[in-house]
Amino acid sequence: MTKRIALATSAEHAELPPTDLPLVDALRTAGLDPVAEVWTDPSVDWSAYDAVLLRSVWDYHRRYDEFTEWLARLDKAGVPVLNDSGLVRWNGDKRYLLELRERGVAIVPSQVAAGACLHEVVSGLDGQEIVVKPTVGATALHTVRGVAGSTELDQALAELPEIVYLVQPFQPEIVADGEWSLIFVEGEFTHAVIKRAAAGDFRVQSDFGGTVTPTDPTPVVLDGARTALEAVGPTPTYARIDGVVVNGRFLLMEVELIEPELFFPQYPQAVDKLAAAVAARL
Repeated sequence: MTKRIALATSAEHAELPPTDLPLVDALRTAGLDPVAEVWTDPSVDWSAYDAVLLRSVWDYHRRYDEFTEWLARLDKAGVPVLNDSGLVRWNGDKRYLLELRERGVAIVPSQVAAGACLHEVVSGLDGQEIVVKPTVGATALHTVRGVAGSTELDQALAELPEIVYLVQPFQPEIVADGEWSLIFVEGEFTHAVIKRAAAGDFRVQSDFGGTVTPTDPTPVVLDGARTALEAVGPTPTYARIDGVVVNGRFLLMEVELIEPELFFPQYPQAVDKLAAAVAARL
């Protein structure tokens, strides 16, 4: 029998974003029956599927407790999740960066600050340009940049919700040279892009005018990304490794294992590779 796979998406993208539509065709070609399902829809019978492939669940960070409860229900029902639900839980909180640092991965220097401790941590960096971002977050939500100790940053911090944050020194190379994203399928490198922010901004996401350019990675970039992926542990079905080159070293910014943009339009061959990998997992 043809195996059915749910492509988990959000209510805002119930029909899947255009960049994922080629994946539907590729999964069918690979012998699967893919169906887009909104992960928050209570009427969905997830046990009717042979697996759930996380795609555009782009609101998970806004409803994180609900998201992890949903994963628990899938686990209880015996429905496999791609990526693996254990990896997804681990990846949902950016404090994993500190674990990877302990495993020998070069990361952008990071401190964790919870609630009221945020001001204490920032005060210890007086005069430095920093970035503050939630440990559970995406699309630069509640992310601020400024000089520690400045009135402008203090005001911006005062407007943030009391959640847990990462505090990092701002890396000017992101603006000057761009941020790398490297895509892997079953641990095999497929393609890479450089993301650049719009003039006057530091956020590379397309939501803020950022651009994407397909680029072959240098050995330093590729080796650094592979080191980061290997340190994760179990090989994920798909992964995106984001980082920046600083003083000749690739510094990890994020490991994206939940709902990353995989830049299929920039490298269409990756669609077939991912579809084949999903089919093989089932």
